[in-house]
Amino acid sequence: MRFLAATLAVAVAGSVTACGHPGGSAGAGGKSGATTAAVLQGDAVRGRTLVEQFECTRCHTVANVAEPPKDKQCAGCHHDITTATASAANATPEQKARWQPRVAELGDVPSLVSTGGRLRRDWIQGFLLHPHDLRPGLQPTMPRLPLTPQQAADLATYLSPLDASQADDSATALAGADVARGRELIDVKGCGLCHRLGGVAPLHVGMLPAGVVSNDMPRALRLAPDLRFTRDRWRASTLVRWLVDPSKVKPDTPMPSMGLREDEAKAIAAYLLTTPLVPEEHKPVPARLPVLARKVSYDEVATRVLRKTCWHCHGEPDFERGDGGPGNSGGFGFKGRGLNLSDYPATFAGFLDDTGRRTSVFAATKDGTPHLVEAMLARQHEEAGEEPETRGMPLGLPAASAEDVQLVESWIAQGKPR
Repeated sequence: MRFLAATLAVAVAGSVTACGHPGGSAGAGGKSGATTAAVLQGDAVRGRTLVEQFECTRCHTVANVAEPPKDKQCAGCHHDITTATASAANATPEQKARWQPRVAELGDVPSLVSTGGRLRRDWIQGFLLHPHDLRPGLQPTMPRLPLTPQQAADLATYLSPLDASQADDSATALAGADVARGRELIDVKGCGLCHRLGGVAPLHVGMLPAGVVSNDMPRALRLAPDLRFTRDRWRASTLVRWLVDPSKVKPDTPMPSMGLREDEAKAIAAYLLTTPLVPEEHKPVPARLPVLARKVSYDEVATRVLRKTCWHCHGEPDFERGDGGPGNSGGFGFKGRGLNLSDYPATFAGFLDDTGRRTSVFAATKDGTPHLVEAMLARQHEEAGEEPETRGMPLGLPAASAEDVQLVESWIAQGKPR
C-alpha cells in the first residue's frame, strides 16, 4: 500500500512545533513505505484524453467527461443491481436476484468531481502509480493500471488543474492552532464513527453531534478514508476550508458539515497533519498451503473461485449481458487478453501474452507456479503493500483466500479434472 511522500519541512507558529512535512505518513521517526518519485510537469489536455483511454468513468464520475454506456459502467451497474434499479444493464429480475449477493458494496466509489484545488497534485500522481487501500470500509481498491509516470502526471494535472504550486502552507494556515485541542475535537465530534486514523491511539467511536445530518450514512462509512493519509492528500489551507464546510469544497461529498468554527478546524487540521504516527502496518501475506490430497473437480473450483469474481471480467463477449470484461476484451488501459473463464473448455484456451501468442493459464512461470495461481498470489502481495511484477487478480478486489488458492493449485496439480 504505497503512496507518494514529500520530504519538505514545516514550521507552524503557536502551539504547533516544527515537524516532518505532512507528506510523510509514518510521522516522526517512522518509515511510510512510500515510493519517492519526482513530480513531473503534466499536461491537462493529454490528461483529459487519458481519462478516456483508461476508462476512468467506468467507475468514477469525472467533471466534464460524459458517462459511458450502461454496459460499460462498472460501479454504476453494480450500484443499480444492489439497489434493484430497473435499468441495471437491462437485466431481468432473475439476473439481478442472482447478481445482487455478488456485487454487494462494489457500487460505491468516490467521485472525481471538484478534485481541482482540493487534492494535492503530487499525491494524485503518486497514488495513480502506487495505489493503496485508502478507504478501510470499502472492499474495492484502486487497481494498478498500466500507467507511465508521465501519464500519471498528465492525469493528475487534469484532475487538479488549480494545484500548480507544490509549496506547503502549514506555517500560515495553522498559525496558532492547538494540536491537543484538535484531538479532543476529533473524539467529541464523533469523527471515529466513520474514520480510522492509523498510527495513533484509536479514535473514539461516538455518535454524530445533534443537528449533524448525513443523508446516506452507510455510503459515508464505506467511503471514509483512513485519516493517516490526510497529510499526503491535502494542503493545510484547503483542509481547514474542508473541515469548516465540506460541501463548499466538494458539493457531492457524503461528509456532513460538523458545525466547526475556523479555530476548531485549524486545531483538527494541525493534529491530522502534524501528530507523529507509528509506521503503517500492512496486511500479512497468507502462508501458502500445500496441495490437497483429496480430489478436486472443476465444478468445485468454478463455484468457489471462478464464479465469485473471475467470470465478470473474463467472460464471453455477451456473457451475462456484458462485453467480455476488461480481462477478455480489454479495458482500463489494458489490451485485450482474450481470457475467457466462463466455462471448462474456454478456460483451456488460455490468454494472449505480450507478443500476441496464445499461452495456457496453467503454464508454469519462472518458479514453476502456474500463471493462474501466480496472479492470485500476486494480489495477496499487493494487499501486503508490495508491487509484484505480475499484476494481482482479481484486479482491485479482495484477494482470494489461502484456501481458495490451495483449491485452484490442487486442481491444476491433479490434472485439471472435469
